[in-house]
Amino acid sequence: MFQFEMLEENNHEQMVIFSDKHSGLRGIITIHDTTLGPAIGGTRMLPYSSIQSALKDGLQISSAITYKAAISGLNLGGGNAIIIGDPKTDKNELLFRTFGKYVESLGGRYITAEDVGTDVKDMELVRMETKYVAGISKALGGSGDPSPVTAYGVFVGIKAMVKKQWGSDTLRGKKIAIQGAGNVARYLVEHLAHEGVEIIITDKNEDKLKRIVSSVKAHVVKPEEIYSVEADIFTPCALGGIINSEMIEKMNFGIIAGATNNQLENPEINAELLKKKNILYAPDFVINAGGLINVANELEGYRQDRALRQAETIYDTLCNVIDYSRKEDISTLAAANELAEKRIKQMRGMKNIYKGESSFSGRFGEIVRKR
Repeated sequence: MFQFEMLEENNHEQMVIFSDKHSGLRGIITIHDTTLGPAIGGTRMLPYSSIQSALKDGLQISSAITYKAAISGLNLGGGNAIIIGDPKTDKNELLFRTFGKYVESLGGRYITAEDVGTDVKDMELVRMETKYVAGISKALGGSGDPSPVTAYGVFVGIKAMVKKQWGSDTLRGKKIAIQGAGNVARYLVEHLAHEGVEIIITDKNEDKLKRIVSSVKAHVVKPEEIYSVEADIFTPCALGGIINSEMIEKMNFGIIAGATNNQLENPEINAELLKKKNILYAPDFVINAGGLINVANELEGYRQDRALRQAETIYDTLCNVIDYSRKEDISTLAAANELAEKRIKQMRGMKNIYKGESSFSGRFGEIVRKR
């Protein structure tokens, strides 16, 4: 009954719980909404303490992907897979190939890719058992690392935010505080440095910081100092849930725009507080959609130039979100949610009229048959 209640409370279509004693595989696949097309989402491998905590994470992520795909104009729904285990010690070929069989059993309702705790090599093992997998290496016809496209989407998104907050999208002379120095941040700072931005950055990993400051000019601060530095823009590119009400009260940034998922500890409350403080917030599932756009391109034959062009639409999408939020006097998060929901409801209405498959579903079927 717990699982039924969780599905109903979170408006999900399907949940699959699986276990295989031979490979040690234990996990969950959650499918939120397939109105716009098959569900897509990463495979996250972490040592969750309980099935309840794993399920909660999977439900939250898959619903966020539905909204991300909808507002980005993609014909995909939201899904997620959780493998319960330590990615440092529990990985093996049999585990991922067995997982691939579970993905295949869903017949294309769910397409998987890499996420926290998994990588391209793992997805290549999954691909041995199913065609419903993306995020594989370029050598096998995939897109490889999505970080360059994610970072470019965040970059154009920041420009859109600056335009809406200060009237011009020029970044020259602006100060940006970046939390995190991972792959996305590494590509992002290159774009920002080229625009003449003053970069302030932090990360607990000194090697990642050294890699960035060796290529661009950046001022490094301690992790706990990043929230209070003098800067125009705060760019979270590390952990989620780091922005709470107490922190917002102390913030002096004009914009929050970064690549991290689930940045707000209490989304609705925090988004409204940011609005009241006139801190313009870029909903994370809008500005970081470049990664999903990148993977979606892989489904139809990957070309990075096409993925980058599509990532540029994040600029206009964010402008539309901000315009709508101001028109309706609601937070940017509420505006993004409403716009995503409108597209999904519109498609549901069309399906009720035509009683047929969405165009993407048919097109995807042709793609996988060819492969």
